[in-house]
Amino acid sequence: MSFDPRAVLQQIPSQPGVYRMLDAAGTVLYVGKAKDLKRRVSSYFGRALNRRLVVMVSQIADIQVTVTRTEGEALLLENNLIKEHKPRFNVLLRDDKSYPYIRLTAGASFPGLYFYRGPRRGRDKYFGPYPSAWATRETLQLLQKLFPVRQCEDTFYSTRTRPCLQYQIKRCTAPCVGYVSPRDYAVDVEHSIKFLEGRTDEVIGELGQRMEEAAEALEFERAARLRDQISTLRRIQQRQYVSGDGGDLDIVAAAEAGGTVCVQVFFIRAGRNLGNKAFFPQVPDASGMESVLSAFLAQFYADKEVPPEVLTSVEPDEREFLESAFSEQAGRRVAIKHRLRGDRARWLDMARDNAELALKTRLGSRAGYARRLEALRDLLDLAELPSRMECFDISHTRGELTVASCAVFDGDGARKPDYRRFNIEGITPGDDYAAMDQALGRRYRRVQQGEVPMPDLLFIDGGKGQLGAARAVLEELGIHGLQLVGVAKGPDRKAGAEQLWLPERETPIIAGADSPALHLVQQIRDEAHRFAITGHRQRREKARRTSVLEGIPGVGPKRRQSLLKAFGGLRGLTRAAPEDIARVDGISDELARRIHDAVRADHG
Repeated sequence: MSFDPRAVLQQIPSQPGVYRMLDAAGTVLYVGKAKDLKRRVSSYFGRALNRRLVVMVSQIADIQVTVTRTEGEALLLENNLIKEHKPRFNVLLRDDKSYPYIRLTAGASFPGLYFYRGPRRGRDKYFGPYPSAWATRETLQLLQKLFPVRQCEDTFYSTRTRPCLQYQIKRCTAPCVGYVSPRDYAVDVEHSIKFLEGRTDEVIGELGQRMEEAAEALEFERAARLRDQISTLRRIQQRQYVSGDGGDLDIVAAAEAGGTVCVQVFFIRAGRNLGNKAFFPQVPDASGMESVLSAFLAQFYADKEVPPEVLTSVEPDEREFLESAFSEQAGRRVAIKHRLRGDRARWLDMARDNAELALKTRLGSRAGYARRLEALRDLLDLAELPSRMECFDISHTRGELTVASCAVFDGDGARKPDYRRFNIEGITPGDDYAAMDQALGRRYRRVQQGEVPMPDLLFIDGGKGQLGAARAVLEELGIHGLQLVGVAKGPDRKAGAEQLWLPERETPIIAGADSPALHLVQQIRDEAHRFAITGHRQRREKARRTSVLEGIPGVGPKRRQSLLKAFGGLRGLTRAAPEDIARVDGISDELARRIHDAVRADHG
């Protein structure tokens, strides 16, 4: 029975909301939002459509709508439904991370500056967002050199009886032990705030006045420090300064090539360029840049703070709807602009150039990966290109706390969400064969049950012996037709001399150091190795956190918890002096000395 849109359209109200297009199987094809649902849904019928929409409309078997009170509610609901259903005709943005801020604590005599990710609460001040954790930490490091405001956690700060290393290297003024007055410390805090708010000229002016006063008072060493501070600030200002009006805005530019779209976002706050980030959304065929940018903005800002201005490389579809929804969300007017002149036009050109460069790099990397994949197919004499590859590796320290890893690659590269680790238990320490047996058994039972896709290639980090052990596991599970490859280090364990062992060959394949196929195998193996080592180190650190304290007479579960809480973990405890440890409730001077000696000995 063909779908008759007229009956459905009669029931749709002329109110804001979200609509869902469904096929005959009930699968959501597309999710959209509208200020007027009836008018928007009607527009899909009775007018000329592009090829993508013609294909979509031909598959519609039902239309469902949800009425909302405002455009802002419709925007949030649309974003949630797209994340839930991942419709094939929607632009899909994979950006679930919250963006980091710099947080300045409020209400304390000596407030601190911290890396922060999460909702903004209370009276604390927040600066950002920054495009990455790296950009945030770089700014914090700069601040520590310029204005020595403390960045240690309160648990560490409150237990100090003597300055830490940060004071020795002139990155902190040691407020924890009273080496700086609240008044002088407040000056550094004020300068930090002005710097983060883009008021660098004010800071430079104040430092210049203090430098002249120091010179007049013949305090030449202090004057020289202030001069160096001003010089550093000017260099930073030249590198970061963008906007003469000191405003907050985002610059969003899109580029398309080879069926791939890149959207580049620059974050400008208080006139300073905080950095940029490239996104590669999944885009249906025949999508125009106007519709791509509209969908990107709706999903990107659905759960983020929107600046007062967003500059875009083209006018997005539904610009007025987006402006209204963002303004409602932000509680102030938000403008989306694309016709620009002067400096702003040059910023947009810069963002567009970066989008094209990122796209070219990605396409070049993808083309290089495809060539390596083809070379691997030819080297191993496979019938077709492998669509999924897995590699296993084992990591331990003298046989203890063994961890196995599984790295996964497909036709586009590493599939990190599919990586898995296995904590190995109940084997003879150092028995890598038994560890591999356990890891493969656990993984491929799930494959056999249909919970995990079957790979085309299975790489084992090891030679003929490891390969035989892996083959035995698969045979016991009844898994056949899976190509096994052992990756053994060659003579002298030199990179490029690896030997590839296949079950059906008596001699290994030696591809040569310049082989693209070997480069791909090395990449997959190194990923498995990295993932295994990281897991082992995490497991070892977790064991160490409890075992060293458990071995100290007089330190029970409650005292262990109090110690770790007071110092923010074992690392903070290792840096504490015996008198600091003795300040924790229930810890005597003698016990504090035993704890100090034990944790220091354990950490070398």
